[in-house]
Amino acid sequence: MHILYQQGPCEELFASAMFILKRQDVEISMIQHPKKEDRQVPILYYQGQTFRLITVFKASEEEEAKTFWKSLTDNRGKACVLLEEPERYTIWGKVKLDQISDDTGNHSKTDVLTLGAITLLQAVYLDIEDLLGNRQATLFAKDITGILQQKQFPDISSADAVKSFLTEDLLQMSQMPTWQETHVILLLEELHKLGKTYFGDTNFAHQLDERLQDMPEEEQELFISWLKKSPLNKLWH
Repeated sequence: MHILYQQGPCEELFASAMFILKRQDVEISMIQHPKKEDRQVPILYYQGQTFRLITVFKASEEEEAKTFWKSLTDNRGKACVLLEEPERYTIWGKVKLDQISDDTGNHSKTDVLTLGAITLLQAVYLDIEDLLGNRQATLFAKDITGILQQKQFPDISSADAVKSFLTEDLLQMSQMPTWQETHVILLLEELHKLGKTYFGDTNFAHQLDERLQDMPEEEQELFISWLKKSPLNKLWH
C-alpha cells in the first residue's frame, strides 16, 4: 500500500492521506442492487468502511487515474481510494450500503467520455430546438447524422440511431456506443463547428457545468478534467 499525504478536506481515516491500495489490501464482493433485481453491485471493503466503484482506467492510464483520483479528493473533498490491479486502476468512493443508487456502475473512462460528448450533443440539439425552432432542429439532426456516418462512427447504422442519441435519457441507456477517445474528440470538434454555424457564435460551448448537470457528479468531474487537458479546451470551456 502506498500513501500520498495531502492537505485538504477529507473524511475520517482519509483526514490526512489518500490511499493507493493493492488488491490484497481490500475485500471486494458483489451485493444485490437495492432497486434492480437483475443487477449486482461490486463493493470494496477497507478498514470497516465500504466503497462503491466509480470508474475504471486501463493499466496504461496510471497518471490519468491518479489525476482524477486527486481531483475528487482535492476539489470535491471526497473520501475515495485508488485500487492498483495488475491490468487496470479502479477508483472507489465511500458509500453507505443503504445509499447505493441507480448511478452505481462500472463505467470505463471511455464510456464516461462518450457519455459526456453525447450529453453536450443533446444540449446543443435542445438549444437549437428551443431557440431556433423544430425546422432548424431537424436540419441539425440531419447534419450531425451525415457527419457521424461519413466519419464511420461505430453504432451509427441509421438516422434513427442518431435520433435516439439526441433525445433518449442517457442515464437509462442500456449500453454506450463503442467509441474510442478519438471518436469523442472528433465529435466535439465537429459539434463545435456545426453549433457555430447554427447559432452564429460560440456561446453555446460555454458553461459546461450547467450543460453536464445531468451526469453523475464523479463522471462529470472526470469528463471536465479530461477536456481541460485536451486540445478541445480552447473550444469547450
